Amino acid sequence: MTARLHSIAGSRSFRVLWLLFELNEEVEVVRYAITDGSLHTEDFKAISPARRVPALEIDGRVLFESGAIVQYLCETRSGHGLMPAPEDPERADWLMWLHYAETLACHIQNLNMQHLFLPDPATRSATVMELETKRLAIALKGIERALQDGDYLLPSGFSAADIMMGFTLESASRYVRFDRFPAVAAYRDRIAARPAYRSALAAEGAQQFYDRDFYDLPEV
Repeated sequence: MTARLHSIAGSRSFRVLWLLFELNEEVEVVRYAITDGSLHTEDFKAISPARRVPALEIDGRVLFESGAIVQYLCETRSGHGLMPAPEDPERADWLMWLHYAETLACHIQNLNMQHLFLPDPATRSATVMELETKRLAIALKGIERALQDGDYLLPSGFSAADIMMGFTLESASRYVRFDRFPAVAAYRDRIAARPAYRSALAAEGAQQFYDRDFYDLPEV
């Protein structure tokens, strides 16, 4: 049965779409927009109580929260090599990096709010922007260190933790210049070259969030 992914292009739903392509799962993408009210219908609220994407209809159930969906798909599909087995020494690191992606995402979300979604410039805070940018850069330092001895987050190679992190890094690059993080920059380019990544981009469509490649801090 074909999975149905409720998605906004450029959001966390890309993680799930990319993973579905890595797993060769059939998927129908149901598209929403941020500003047209489609997230606030009663039908969508029944699928996602927080009215957020992604939400995935699969295996006769509905799942939301991208990290939970990624872990569920890895645990219920076999033969993919995207998740260490429970007894594997790398399993703890896999879980750690899987959720570390949300450490970065929380700072990105706050920066998105300040730079993109507060309609009145007077309500934006240069202090918040600077603080969240610094915190995002600090979080990126941890990834830079982890990539000093390998191409991916786990020594064994590419995994679903890289899928969670890969989407997050694409957004992070809008606020922190990656010339300070050469290993992270090379890692981002490496995973973006994967066929499943490119297929997911094509299936998702143009992202709806950013109108420029980089957002500088405001002058104060």
